[in-house]
Amino acid sequence: MSTIRTLSIIIPAYNEANTISLMLNKVQNVKLLNNINKEIIIINDFSTDDTEKIIQDYIESNQEVNVIYRKQPENRGKGAAIHLGIKEASGQAIIIQGADLEYDPDEYNALLKPLIEGFADVVYGSRFRGSHPHRISFFWHTTGNKFLTFLSNLFNNLNLSDMETCYKLFKSDYIKSLNLREKRFGFEPEVTAKVARIPRVSIFEVGISYYGRTYEEGKKVKAKDGFRAIYCIFKYGLFRAK
Repeated sequence: MSTIRTLSIIIPAYNEANTISLMLNKVQNVKLLNNINKEIIIINDFSTDDTEKIIQDYIESNQEVNVIYRKQPENRGKGAAIHLGIKEASGQAIIIQGADLEYDPDEYNALLKPLIEGFADVVYGSRFRGSHPHRISFFWHTTGNKFLTFLSNLFNNLNLSDMETCYKLFKSDYIKSLNLREKRFGFEPEVTAKVARIPRVSIFEVGISYYGRTYEEGKKVKAKDGFRAIYCIFKYGLFRAK
């Protein structure tokens, strides 16, 4: 059994004024297994809309909630925001949460269960496993995700079904031990490659639901991010330093 007293929830946010308030409420309302506490870490990646005002209003109205808020001095990317969140985190476990509504915080407990029971050190939430609701989205986006997962598995000797998922849960000691460099969406293949090299690490995967956005609704991943992911898979997987 693994003793988890606090779950640190890292929320990178860039121009998410339309969804951030509802997402924060959903995170706040989740009841975690074993009465685990929540530490909500919001990293505002230099948003240019009303994201900051909405976050500050939320904090002011919910002073009983454990919230850490940081704002980047310039737009540095999702990966850089996560790096800062990892440094700030004090919980025994850390999970990444999007500021949009694509992933459901009610599923934290499904990811926590194998970690709490002592089986897992890292848990990925897969959009491609199980019978959970899954919004039908772009063919090429889904195909691209599966191709990137295949490449990542090939070079890291894994059998994940969804390397690109946002929902990644780590024991804090494991993720804090890594020297992460990718500032933008290259975070996903880099962290996967580096976690896979931790001696005797136990990686689990559980099925989750997925309420994907369209680009009109604010989806930010572009084709160029896919090419960067391929580069990162080779860089950190095939050509990695010892």
